[in-house]
Amino acid sequence: MRYTGPKAKKARRLGMAFTEKDVKILQKRSYAPGQHGQNRARLSEYGLQLREKQKAKINYGLPERQFSRYFQKALKQPGVTGDNLIKMLELRLDNVVFRMGFAETRAQARQLVGHGFFEVNGKKVDIPSFAVKVGSTVAVKANKQKSKYMEKQKEKLKNFKSPEWVEVSADKLSGKVLTAPTPEMINNQINTQLIVEHYSRT
Repeated sequence: MRYTGPKAKKARRLGMAFTEKDVKILQKRSYAPGQHGQNRARLSEYGLQLREKQKAKINYGLPERQFSRYFQKALKQPGVTGDNLIKMLELRLDNVVFRMGFAETRAQARQLVGHGFFEVNGKKVDIPSFAVKVGSTVAVKANKQKSKYMEKQKEKLKNFKSPEWVEVSADKLSGKVLTAPTPEMINNQINTQLIVEHYSRT
């Protein structure tokens, strides 16, 4: 199942911020929650591998079965498996919407996509897992641009700094995927090699 509980506790337990709110929390309390949180136990090799997988699943909001399918696809592609995995996860429509600044969190992006707020290359797409291709344009549908949320987000976009692999037009409420994202472009604190090693054991 997809994790839907409080992300702040998971952020502290896994040592990774999943939202802007988590960043502030980790600055104050970087240790795990609970009575013995400051005495973090040393993880085994398997524990480290499992932790990285959990970080990736929570970060992208995926249940185990769906995440495993992405890994199997990444394994069959040429190149580095971990890089392939991150590229596919980053090019999900809900994540692209988040990276372009149209949503505050990936969970919110997933909801907006599901409610039909976006079109890809001029066609409505309401499937969060839709794979966006390099060169594609993602835009807020014309009939959704006047919604209170998008009017507010449009103002925020004027000061939003998007990652280098996408470009965004705040005025048009649209963006374009310029190139396939690499781990260096993302810097999401996930060690994909440990995820590869985890699945190699199973």
